[in-house]
Amino acid sequence: MTQGQIMTIFQEGMLLAMKLAAPILVASIAIGLVIAIFQAATQIHEQTLTFVPKVLIISLLLLLLGSWMMTLFSEFIHRLFALILTL
Repeated sequence: MTQGQIMTIFQEGMLLAMKLAAPILVASIAIGLVIAIFQAATQIHEQTLTFVPKVLIISLLLLLLGSWMMTLFSEFIHRLFALILTL
């Protein structure tokens, strides 16, 4: 296995990690920003006000996108094991 192949595997792994994490992180940041604006406007500074909506949104996203995420991850793992078998 050459250094170029190893770098390609790491690059694909990092890109996959970003693809899998991006929807959850973007939704979490967006809901946090909306709630922060609401808290600043109403001067309600309750800690659970940010936690509960984030958990609900992240849970909903995982239910909706979980199969897509698992498909991407399993395809990557299958390619990785196929590459290991060729060694």
